[in-house]
Formats: sequence, structure tokens, C-alpha cells
Amino acid sequence: MLFKAMGTVVDAPAVVTEKEVVAENMLGDKKVTVVFVLGGPGSGKGTQCSNIVEHFGFTHLSAGDLLRAEIKSGSENGTMIENMIKEGKIVPSEVTIKLLQQAMIKNENDKFLIDGFPRNEENRAAFENVTKISPAFVLFFNCSEEEMERRLLGRNEGRVDDNIETIRKRFKVFVESSLPVIEYYDAKDKVKKIDAAKPIPEVFEDVKAIFAPYAKAT
Repeated sequence: MLFKAMGTVVDAPAVVTEKEVVAENMLGDKKVTVVFVLGGPGSGKGTQCSNIVEHFGFTHLSAGDLLRAEIKSGSENGTMIENMIKEGKIVPSEVTIKLLQQAMIKNENDKFLIDGFPRNEENRAAFENVTKISPAFVLFFNCSEEEMERRLLGRNEGRVDDNIETIRKRFKVFVESSLPVIEYYDAKDKVKKIDAAKPIPEVFEDVKAIFAPYAKAT
């Protein structure tokens, strides 16, 4: 497997009371449950997020999809985002946080899966500092680099970042930048790790066990 435990743990932020969260939250008085969904490119996050939405009533916010929608809008911001993605770089935190903020405000739901964000420690700190929101937990899809590469090259969705050179840059960025985020939350017992190399139905069985407390009322 690609991922293993690493050493340094970042100091925990100061505790914020529920009242302060409501008062200072960027969403006004809207209280939300947020689950971060992390994993390397091609680890199957999107597929499983769709299953979680269907079975557990969450709204899926893909940082990547929000960024690609901004690119398609033809804005100056979108051009900057496109150039960074082509180079395998991480888009500035404030750009992605603003897109996530707008999406959560517009949506009437109060349970969100945030897929593919935070991608580094700076993302994580900025999100928590700006929003005053800490995730309920982090769902981590653990998958080998070889399997993720095979999946990405086979999906043929016409995305600008689905070529072997960019894929390998994305792997490198994930290992160097995103693993510290996973370690940070793991130190807080907030990481739920999934073996994402298994067949999709088996992966979802593991996911269902984790999300059982959020099952929709029948």
C-alpha cells in the first residue's frame, strides 16, 4: 500500500464552543455536519460519495467539480485555476473555500461530504480558521498508486488532468501535501480508513458501517 504512518503531529487548535461556532460561522446561523473525503486521485471517492448521498442524505461537494465548473464559466479566476491544475499544482485555499462556502449557503441540507479538500495543511488550517467548522470525521480511501493509475488511465473522461505525466504529478502532490492532513486528524481519532482497492460493492459495505449513525429515517 502507498500510505503509512508518519511522525510529526501539529498542535491542536484551541477548543471552540458550539455557541461560538454558530456566531462566527461563515454560514451565518446555519449549523452543518461536515465529513472530509480524502484519497489519492482515482481512489474511488466520487463513486462512494454518490452512494453515501443516496443512502444517508448527505450533499456531495466535490472541490474538484466546483473548480472545474469555475473553469467552464470562463472567468479570470477559472483561467488561473485551469493553468494550476494542468501543472498539477494546488489551487489557493481562499479560492476553494469561497466556492465551498457559496455551495453550502445555497444548499438547504445541513450534512455535507467535502470531497478532495483539504489537500494540504494550509488548506486545512484556512478552512477551520475561516469557517470555524471542524469535520465530524475524515473518510480516507487508501489505495495503491498502481491501482489508482490504472483506473485514471482507463476512465477516459476527457479531463485535462487525465494523462500519465499529470497523473504522476498529482500522486506526488498527494503524498507530500495531503498525508499530513490525514495524520493531523488521525491524531485526533477522526480518521476512518477504507481499503479502496477492493471491488466497489465491498468498499461500500465498509462505508455503510461507518455512516450507520447517519441513516435516513424510514
